[in-house]
Amino acid sequence: MSAVTAIYHLVINTHRREMTLPLASCDQLYRYIARVVQSYQSTLYAINGIENHIHLLINLHPSVRLSDLVRDIKLSSSQWIKQNRDLFPQFSSWGKEYGAFTYAMRDREMVANYIKNQRAHHQRESFEDEYRKHLQHAGIEWNDYRLT
Repeated sequence: MSAVTAIYHLVINTHRREMTLPLASCDQLYRYIARVVQSYQSTLYAINGIENHIHLLINLHPSVRLSDLVRDIKLSSSQWIKQNRDLFPQFSSWGKEYGAFTYAMRDREMVANYIKNQRAHHQRESFEDEYRKHLQHAGIEWNDYRLT
């Protein structure tokens, strides 16, 4: 029997990093996204964010391509948001790009806690600075197009 873990920390920003995800409505959005992840036989360990981006910590099922899951999260949640326009009146779309950073299972709790504390974290640090640090840690060069 195969044994596979694929722990990803995903970061998905809104188009142009606009502040279009009202915090009061985000829990409903997160529940919807959790169902999308589950439909891909993957496990969602944590989800949270602020008005211009979300973080997810998932264990991707070995039969699933990451790009397919992220595409569906973005497409289907955009449709859901537009059906619930009263909750997200300013939302236009997700950004074109996303971040996906791998972690070992032993790091799961640390990353999950980081994600759960996003709102407090962003009182001290901007999204752009946070994202630059994630890219640097992963050995990826910063380029502003990554956040379009």
